[in-house]
Amino acid sequence: MIQIHFVSADGGRTQTAQAAEGDRLLDVAQNTGQPLEGTCEGQMACSTCHVIVAPKDFARLAPASEEEEDMLDLAMGAARTSRLACQIVLNAGLDGLTVKMPGAHRDMQGR
Repeated sequence: MIQIHFVSADGGRTQTAQAAEGDRLLDVAQNTGQPLEGTCEGQMACSTCHVIVAPKDFARLAPASEEEEDMLDLAMGAARTSRLACQIVLNAGLDGLTVKMPGAHRDMQGR
């Protein structure tokens, strides 16, 4: 199992989740109640699953595609280590990954 640490936008809470190799970070986040919308259901057509990866973990991820970079340009509160959770497929090398929820997001579903 792979451990993932989710940090709240204010940094006040951390929740640890277990994931299997091959799981998408978006699915793990949603299954643990994280506030990631994922409006496009992982089709990389929105930025509602934007997360900020801990700087110490960022280099462990595969580089973002040009399409992902374009979507991140639309994300509110994007940072140097921002990624789309739908594009992160978990593997053993990502055990202990820490991601922070952004402070703001676009609610594409109008909730």
